[in-house]
Amino acid sequence: MILVTGANGQLGTAVIQNLLKKTSANQIAALVRDESKASALKAKGVDIRIGNYDDTASLDQAMQGIETVLLIAGTDEENRLRQHRNVVNAAKKAGVQCVAYTSRSLKDRNTLANKLMEGHFQTEDYIKECGLNYALFRNVLYMDTIPQFVGEKVFDTGINLPTAQGKVSFALRSEMGEAIANALLESGCSNRIYQLTGSESYSFDDVAATLSDLLGKEVAYTPIEKSDFEAQMKERGVPEMMIERFIGFLTDIKNGQEEEVSPNLENLLGRKPASLKEGLKVLFNL
Repeated sequence: MILVTGANGQLGTAVIQNLLKKTSANQIAALVRDESKASALKAKGVDIRIGNYDDTASLDQAMQGIETVLLIAGTDEENRLRQHRNVVNAAKKAGVQCVAYTSRSLKDRNTLANKLMEGHFQTEDYIKECGLNYALFRNVLYMDTIPQFVGEKVFDTGINLPTAQGKVSFALRSEMGEAIANALLESGCSNRIYQLTGSESYSFDDVAATLSDLLGKEVAYTPIEKSDFEAQMKERGVPEMMIERFIGFLTDIKNGQEEEVSPNLENLLGRKPASLKEGLKVLFNL
C-alpha cells in the first residue's frame, strides 16, 4: 500500500488522481489533517488516515500496513526539516520499505540565495542516513507559479522582475503528479533520484513573448534591479519576510539555479511535457 502525505494539497491530489487510474483504491492511503476535506477520496475507496507532521503518534498510526510512503514536502518552511524527520522516523519504525520525497531541482545547494531550500536537501540527506530505500523527486518550479511571479496586471504593466535573462525549465504541477505516480507504481524504490523538469528552459523574456503571441498584443519584459523590486513590494504592503523569500526565488532564477533540463519527466510521462505556450494557454485561460 502507498501512503501519500499532504493528500489534500495540489500535488498530493494530482498524485492520487493518477494512482487511481492505474491501481485499485484499496492500495492507496491518504494522510490528511481534516477528514471532512477528504470525503471525495474516501468515496473513491482511498484509505483515509488522520494526522500531521507534528503529531508523531498520528504518524506512527498512519504508517501501519504501508509499504511505500510519499512524503510531500511541508509548507511550514521554518519547521520543515523537523517535521520531515518525524515522518521518516515513523516510516522506519513501522518497517516501511520505501520513502519517496518531493524535493527541488536546483543546480547547486551550496550557492543558493533562498536558504530555505536547503531544507529539501537536508531531508534527502536524512532519508539516506536512515538507511531506507528511497526515491527522490527533484521538482523544478511549477509552471503554475508564473501568474504569481508576473502579477495580476501583467497584461497592462508587462513583466518587471529582477531575474535578468535567468531561465527556468518550468513544468506543470499536474504532469509532475502524473510522473510521480507512474514512478511509484512502475519503478518502485531503487534509490533513484529523478529530476522532474520541462523539456526546455525559459526566461521571463520568453514568457512575455509567449503571452504576447497568445494574447495578440505586446507584453513586455523589463529586467529591473532587486532594490527597485523590493521597494515596489514594500509600497504594496507586502510583509518583509515574504519579500525576502520572493527575492530569494528570483535571485536563484537569475543565477541559473532553475535552468537545468532533464529527460526524466518526459520518460515517466511517455510523452513530452507541456510546452510554455501550452501551459500558459491553460493557466491564463487564453
